[in-house]
Amino acid sequence: MNMTMAARALALALVMLGAAANAARTQERLELFDAHLHYNQEPNPFYPLAQVLEIFKRNGVTGIVATSRPNKGTHQLVDAKAPGLWVVPFIRPYRVRADIQTWFDDAATYDLIQTEYKRGYYRGIGEFHIYGDAAAGPLVKKIVDFAVEHDLYLHAHCDEAALLHLFAHSPRVKIIWAHTGFSTPPARVDALLEQFKDRLWGELSYRSGITDGTGKLTDEWRALFGRHSDRFMIGSDTWINERWFAYDGIFRTYRAWLAQLPADQAKRIANGNAERLFGPRPKG
Repeated sequence: MNMTMAARALALALVMLGAAANAARTQERLELFDAHLHYNQEPNPFYPLAQVLEIFKRNGVTGIVATSRPNKGTHQLVDAKAPGLWVVPFIRPYRVRADIQTWFDDAATYDLIQTEYKRGYYRGIGEFHIYGDAAAGPLVKKIVDFAVEHDLYLHAHCDEAALLHLFAHSPRVKIIWAHTGFSTPPARVDALLEQFKDRLWGELSYRSGITDGTGKLTDEWRALFGRHSDRFMIGSDTWINERWFAYDGIFRTYRAWLAQLPADQAKRIANGNAERLFGPRPKG
């Protein structure tokens, strides 16, 4: 290679590096929406509300799906009216942690949901845990029908069998799949998104396989985001204190792989899909 060709190659490489750096800086400025947030209170939260709001602020999280066990924590997040934070409240069908095992067979669950709904601001029910044929039960159907009647989303932590039962209860039910099945093969996720268009979205906390051991997006997930970037959201799942301790790292990881996507795809996953589902975002 002669000197002229080498100079041109170097110039081109510098341009490409500059473009990549600019793209990365653009992605870093993305506002983020946490679609799986718990502010649990048994009996009190680990972090006071002011500290939680500061965690959101420093991570560029400008919106959350707020849930808690019991729902007192959600009330506090809504009532805080924190500047720059959009709170989208969901009804959690739990009073204490043990309800995870029994809520779908406990008539008191329906009463809890009805009572909470009267607050007038809820957009969904969940996150709730359910597996297999337990999702086929009459109380679950009653809750699905309530959600459909009141235009509420379900945030379901479930296996595929339970997911299919939930969809079978109503042709109009709308489900956010917590963790997108954890380890469900991407090809199967793709098929389910195609089968349940405008009814199924994937939330990505704890989801395995998105990146390889070096932090690079895997080919399967890059392709899946390319086909369905309008169907995914990110989340923290602060179900235990350790997830609060790790919050900064969780969102650094999201930003790192979002920066590897085209800007329009990254924007949808970072916050655009949440705004489309739950919006319009309140002004101010």
